[in-house]
Amino acid sequence: MPELCQDQPILYGTSACHLCEQAESLLQQATREGLAGDFIKVDISDSDDLFARYGLRIPVLKRRDGAELGWPFGAAELAAFLTEPQRQA
Repeated sequence: MPELCQDQPILYGTSACHLCEQAESLLQQATREGLAGDFIKVDISDSDDLFARYGLRIPVLKRRDGAELGWPFGAAELAAFLTEPQRQA
């Protein structure tokens, strides 16, 4: 699973999700503003486990410490999530 081997936040969603596109756009803006580095985009439709876990909740952003930010969120909530101290994973 990507979350076990990567330091970047993971954005869970699907290709046909307009809310996921909005979340990705917010995350790209945060990256341009220096609040975030690279992120990984994971399509949950490629995994039965991920679809069962996130299917009704997408988009969801997950940090390496396991904390999750679920939709709806705006730029301010995203910035707070990305910059708050992370707990030990």
